[in-house]
Parts: sequence; structure tokens; C-alpha cells
Amino acid sequence: MNNVTFAIPTYRLRDVGETVEQYDQHFWRNGHAVRMVVFDDSSPANQEKYFPLLEQTRTHNELYYVGPREKEQFLAYVNGRLHDGRLEGLVRNLFRPSYGGNRNCTLVYTLGGVLVSSDDDMRPYALMEASPESLEADEISRGRLHKAGAADLVHKSFDIMAAFTDVLGRPVAQVPENYERGNLITDSSMDLETNASIRFARENRLVLERGDVADTAVVKVAQTFRSGTNDVDAIDFVEMFLADSCQTDPDALNDLYVLVNFRPVVTNRNWRMDCGVAGYDNSFGLPPFFPTRLRFEDYIYRLWVQQDGVVAAHVDAAQHHTRSNYMRNPPAAEIFNEEVANLIKRKIRDSVTRVDELGVAFAYDGHVSATDAQEVLDKIRRLHARAVDAIPDAGGAARADALRLFAANLDKAFYGFEPDFFQQNLVRIVDDVISVIRGSIELWPTLVEICYFQKKRHGLPQLRVQNQRT
Repeated sequence: MNNVTFAIPTYRLRDVGETVEQYDQHFWRNGHAVRMVVFDDSSPANQEKYFPLLEQTRTHNELYYVGPREKEQFLAYVNGRLHDGRLEGLVRNLFRPSYGGNRNCTLVYTLGGVLVSSDDDMRPYALMEASPESLEADEISRGRLHKAGAADLVHKSFDIMAAFTDVLGRPVAQVPENYERGNLITDSSMDLETNASIRFARENRLVLERGDVADTAVVKVAQTFRSGTNDVDAIDFVEMFLADSCQTDPDALNDLYVLVNFRPVVTNRNWRMDCGVAGYDNSFGLPPFFPTRLRFEDYIYRLWVQQDGVVAAHVDAAQHHTRSNYMRNPPAAEIFNEEVANLIKRKIRDSVTRVDELGVAFAYDGHVSATDAQEVLDKIRRLHARAVDAIPDAGGAARADALRLFAANLDKAFYGFEPDFFQQNLVRIVDDVISVIRGSIELWPTLVEICYFQKKRHGLPQLRVQNQRT
């Protein structure tokens, strides 16, 4: 398939060179010439400090870079075309340094083509059990947690680019015959419609709910399976920490999610979308990622794929998540973000009024009731109590200190569990997020039109990395 871009969104320019080289080698070994682009959210100071490391990489494929300087040039062009200073804040929010903002850059830079994207801490292989088990009739995948360093695990590599190009932009009638078809996928350990963990589980299964899939429906988004952490919530890391009496860091990963087996599938509705290992048919534009720092930016795609004529795929390949802790927020802060995000996801999901080619519309106005706030506090209070209760039985000063620090950080992150103070701040956060999302979705079609024509005529600002070609 022509006009394919492989994007690596990052804010850790220091470490991205290894990701570039591993994916470049993977594509070369599988016979693919791919345009590779690093989309960098680093500060100008870090860009200056670490860009030379990117230039020291060796690649077979052409490597391009879109960093803070290129993004400023892009924003200046877009704002100049809009001729309305009042919109500048919305434009900057859509593309600001963040998980969603960086991915919105990948969307406008790849308009008219196919986008395949992997996060900077992904690797082009999967960790699998040495003796795979057969899946049940409706089972799509199965995986288990293993201790890091377990002897009975193997690295398996799959042709990632071929797996994506086999399906993206194609009607279901042209999808390879080994693909299962169905209505949706359920995850044994996650809530269906928010993807929040139901409970901590050492094994999970993805199960297909059967249903008719139209031959004319088009695969617009797809993903590989993944090992490593498998989209684990921050609260799950804490559960691992509480369950392991030898662990002294709630953010350290002593357990790895290992795939037992998997098989490809196309579904009408996909609540299980994992945008860290995703591909997109961006021929005519796609909806924007939600502009928020709460890390539910990709939730719009779980809503968007519900429409008729659009299907999603889990492709016949898998990748591995190495989960770097460099520049990550502490677990307590991540838990706060996830709980607020889960509340907003439920509110938006329950009030969707329209889904179209470039976005979704919803009626939720940002209201947060006392009951909403109390439900969150009650859940986190129970987690806090478990951490405190575990201190006397810690079995060592290091673990006791880690439990004590985590409990204190959780108390601080949730405003001392004071209901009125927590609700007051929750209302402010949610109202700000919803107003920005609404305005951004309304503006997005105009931005797509501006960027599409500029990309066709002159291209968008980017830098060819002068690294060594092998």
C-alpha cells in the first residue's frame, strides 16, 4: 500500500533512538520501505540537548522529525489561515504537548494516507508463552501475568506493517479469510465501555460477541495485540505492589503480561481500542483525539467506531510494551487522572447525540454531583486504607516506607478525602475539560480542510534527520 507513514509520538527524545532503530530493522527484515517520523513533545531545551542522539541513529528508512520548532511553524500557519485570534487558544490546545495533542499532529501530517503508530516504549516483538494453548471457540486472545525473567517465555516477531496494510482502508469483504467477525469484544478484567479495570486479575481473555458484519463496512482503525503491560491501569500496578510482599516500589513492574495465544478479528464496535499500537485509514480525515491531560484522549475513537459502515480490527500481529518510568507521574497522580477520566468517559458515553466523519457530539455539560464525587472518594479511600493497613506487616523498612509514602501521596492527590473540597476541584477540572473538548471538536473540520490542502501543495513543517543510512 502506498503513502504509509510510521509515526512514533514521544516526549522522551533521550530514549527514542532505540525505538527508531528497532522498528527500522523490523521493517527492513520484512521487506518494507517505510517513511518514519518522530513527533516530539520535548521542550526546546530538551530538544537541543537530545536531538543529536537521534542524528546518531542508523536506519535503512528515511527518518523525519517534527519537534517544538516545527510545531510552532505549523501553528503559526494554521492560526494565520483562520484569521481569528479568539481561536488561537483552541488550536494550541488541540496540538499542545500531551498524549492527545501529539497524536493530533500525527493525524494532520498524514492526511490522505495510512498512519501506523507505536508509542516510544513499544518494541516490534511480543512476549509469549513457550507452549501456546488453543483458544476457545469465541476467544480472541488470552494472556497471563508472569514474573519478569521467567524461563518459559519466548520473543516472537510478526510482520507488523503487512498486518496493518492487509486491512486498513479495505472493506470487510477484502479482509483475509482467517479473520473472525463479530459485533464486539469483551475483556474479562475490564469494564466494557470505559476500559477501566474491574478488578486486578492475573489472567484475562478477550471474547468475541458474535454478530453480522457488513461486507461493505470499511476498516478505519486497527491495532495489534500487545504484551508487557497490556494497557494496565495505574491502580493495577498498585494492586501488584500490595500483593507482592517483596516489592518496594508501586511504580516498578515486577510482573509482565504475556500472551498465550491470539487470533485476528474485525468488529462492528470496539471498546477495546489500544491507540499505543494502532493504525488508521486517514485517507479522508479522522476525528481528533480529545485535548486533555487526563489520558483518555483516545476515548473518542471508541465512540466513533460505533457508527454504521465503520469497523475496527485486531490484526494478526503483536507488539511489546517496555513501560519506561522516565518522566512519568507518581502512581497517586496517575490514579487521580484515571478516576476523573473514567467519570468523564461515562458521562460522555451516556449523552452522545451524533457521530459523523470527523467527530462526535454529546450533551454532557460538565455537571458533577455530590454523588459522583463521593463514589470516587469511597473507592480510593478503600485503597488508601489497604495501603495503611499493610504497613505493620511490611517485613522491611524499605517496603514500609514505600507504603507510607504512597498512602500520603494518595491522600494529597485526593485533597485529603475531604468531600466538599474534592467535589469543588472536580467540578472545576471537569468543566474546563468539557468546554475545551466541545470547542475543539467544532473547530476540527476546518483545521482538517486547511491542513489537507497545505499538505498537498507545500507539505507541513518537518525536518529530515541527517542520520546514517545503512
